[in-house]
Amino acid sequence: MTAASSSPTGWMASSYSTNGGNCVQWAPGHAAVHGVVPVRDSKVAAGPVLMVSIEGWAGLVCLARRV
Repeated sequence: MTAASSSPTGWMASSYSTNGGNCVQWAPGHAAVHGVVPVRDSKVAAGPVLMVSIEGWAGLVCLARRV
């Protein structure tokens, strides 16, 4: 994972996120165009953004589904 240099738009959170906005957000449009998934903390929208490979993101989603 690396820090992002641009500011992606179209942030989304999981439909299962009902805990007052304390979640991880991602920008699927950016991922579709650039082949990397921007990820940020919803509580710090102006904070750092990490870029994760599509494979890495798929692994994180798989792990979260098992929890």
